[in-house]
Amino acid sequence: MSAGPTILHADLDAFYASVEQLLDPALRARPVAVGGSARGGVVLAASYEAKSHGVQGGMPGWRAAELCPSLVFVRGHFDRYQRLADQVMDILGDVTPAVQRISIDEAFLDVSGSTHLFGPPAAIGALLRRRVRAEAGLPISVGAARTKHLAKIASQVAKPDGLVVVQPDQERAFLDPLPVGLMWGVGPVTERRLAERGIHAIGDLAGAPGPMLERLLGRAAGATLHALALNEDPRRVTTPGRTRSVGAQSALGRRPPTPELVRAVLGHLAERVAGRLRAKGTAGRTVTVRVRFTGMRAVTRSLTLPAPVATTLTLTEVAEQLAWQAIGEQDEPAAQISLLAISVSNLSHQHGVQLELPLAPEDPWRPGSATGSTRWALDTSMDAVRARFGRDAVGYLPATLRRSGGVPDAFRELAERDL
Repeated sequence: MSAGPTILHADLDAFYASVEQLLDPALRARPVAVGGSARGGVVLAASYEAKSHGVQGGMPGWRAAELCPSLVFVRGHFDRYQRLADQVMDILGDVTPAVQRISIDEAFLDVSGSTHLFGPPAAIGALLRRRVRAEAGLPISVGAARTKHLAKIASQVAKPDGLVVVQPDQERAFLDPLPVGLMWGVGPVTERRLAERGIHAIGDLAGAPGPMLERLLGRAAGATLHALALNEDPRRVTTPGRTRSVGAQSALGRRPPTPELVRAVLGHLAERVAGRLRAKGTAGRTVTVRVRFTGMRAVTRSLTLPAPVATTLTLTEVAEQLAWQAIGEQDEPAAQISLLAISVSNLSHQHGVQLELPLAPEDPWRPGSATGSTRWALDTSMDAVRARFGRDAVGYLPATLRRSGGVPDAFRELAERDL
């Protein structure tokens, strides 16, 4: 843990909408929604001008149009988002090698080794904001503090387009009056539970008895949030290592787990995960499926295969087997599901498949079997077609039907990018 406010959290403001306003000057200072339309669809992101009317990401387009009749809907330039975000990360890396990117548009920095070159953390934060605005044309908010948790809160307070530095002797005065909803890990459900106990501000949470919080929120969540409210956060800024897993998930609302639904969703997720594995020249032996039921109860099941896989159909079949295992173990036969997720770990390099001798019985999950090698050839052929003609040029039917009318896969993959 740093002795001074040398941990920075840099977060691009309303990133996707800000990029659209950068690309089209006519959109500047106007309420903008990326994705959706006044007739339907889902708003993926909103500018601050739109947010001031109550428009938020994840909101149906028709509802956003009701809240803000002057709202401008744009389709989104997904190829430009990644390029501009990477440019900003390069700027952050110019002041310190200790940059931990945690999403496409935000990162932590440890500038303790850079103050002798660029000045105190406040000067470094101001320098970064000037450079990002001048070189990338985008607004960015920066928070500086002694811990990662506090730096992230400071950057939220700084929004939009600001800088907040919290000195060690000001930590309690800064934190205590802030709402608990600003804390990492406090969502609407947790916020409501805390409010029912009269806990509205971070100071209230810091002063609450630890055992009561653990009973209310669970042992791990209660202890973690209590420690963060006290600004006890020993986590350091870590630079990325080798990717350990590749995954994707899909929220479903409340749906009965029919074979058609499970197959379509898992097929869509498997296509996204397997495509990213092949793009990296990797494959994985361990497949994990997570099924969340209504009431936030989740079940995870895993299977480690004899050989690493990166083909869509094989991953779909393994995931289906694991999902139905989790669903079938439930005591309530009519249990509804709210989320499905797939991840692949235990990764190794795979740039091709070695064919096996045709020995009986054939296992289609073995990459080198006749079926496994055919699946590999099909997937790599589809990868080549998509690279030339676009993602929607070809695909598996269940995954293609699942994509239609929903959140674009290009947007999902920006959020799921293995950083």
